[in-house]
Amino acid sequence: MEHQPDKFRNSRMDFNQVYFWTDTIKDWKKLLGKDKYKEIIISSWKELASRGMIAVYGFVIMPNHLHVVWELTELNGKEAPHASFNKYTSHTILKDLKTNYPQVLPFFKVNEPEREYRVWQRDPLAVLMDSKQKVEQKIEYMHNNPLQERWNLVDRPENYRWSSARFYEQGFDEFGILTHYMDRF
Repeated sequence: MEHQPDKFRNSRMDFNQVYFWTDTIKDWKKLLGKDKYKEIIISSWKELASRGMIAVYGFVIMPNHLHVVWELTELNGKEAPHASFNKYTSHTILKDLKTNYPQVLPFFKVNEPEREYRVWQRDPLAVLMDSKQKVEQKIEYMHNNPLQERWNLVDRPENYRWSSARFYEQGFDEFGILTHYMDRF
């Protein structure tokens, strides 16, 4: 059974508001199983955070989607930081696929006037986090995602490298991109 996107997903985000954002690989392909693609995601967040365009409060990168609790704080030129994120990560991942995995490219081919390939599905989900309680619930959900039976990636949240769980459990920010949510709420 193929996953059908929600008809009325809210992908709009306002500046200086905190959101739980879900971005999914086209057709739920497990493209993010490769660490080098997770590193591309991290490098994009790191660049945007270091330039003061986003604050990342929590995240998890799963094999076919990601969740992030973040705040957009200023435009990147003329575009919103999440658009820059999707553009940069798509371009960089597609460049690697063309060079190293050309047999995978047809899975991402689209018939759209503005692009030949699509890495991320249209309309990522943005949910406004207007309370500390909502942020804590989403961060806990993200950190437990790798433990779910369908993934079974680790035995404890802090053992999954590609999330903010270790930061909240042990105070260690391996990637240098996180801001503690208590600094905001």
